[in-house]
Amino acid sequence: MIVDGYNVLHARPEYAALAAEDLDSARARLVADLAGIAQDGPRVVVVFDGGDNPASDGQPHQVGRLTVVFSPAGSTADAVVESLAARSRSRGEEAVVVTSDNATREAVRAGSISVLSAGNFLEDLASAAAEWSMARRSGATRVPMGRRIDPTVQERLARWARGDGSGGMGAR
Repeated sequence: MIVDGYNVLHARPEYAALAAEDLDSARARLVADLAGIAQDGPRVVVVFDGGDNPASDGQPHQVGRLTVVFSPAGSTADAVVESLAARSRSRGEEAVVVTSDNATREAVRAGSISVLSAGNFLEDLASAAAEWSMARRSGATRVPMGRRIDPTVQERLARWARGDGSGGMGAR
């Protein structure tokens, strides 16, 4: 699964409201939510625009089984999403691209690549959360993903996203 991060952030009112106040916190919340999906499910890559940040090198960073990528300086998240989809397609791997950007949707939709709008993706997440809530009420317990990501990793991710080279978070 390849996720257009900012596209999803702006498609969900809770993320969008938080992003308007504190983009780092909204991004961290989305990363935590996606890390929960990646933990027990498909490989997930979330791509954020970093093209306006001269310090952004486009290198992937791991948060558990989730891969986080900020597009390199001078490039867009859409270009990175399209490149990742093309790579998956050339390898014959199936992938789902989550974006509501029409141009990106048309550019990636072919062969083994399918597309899901940010809104539909969020609806699927809400359904999964409802199922998890029902399971929890029946006695199953799980720790929320946001509490499973080490706070120092969250802080390093936030510093790195801001272009602060002291984040110390390299590809793992």
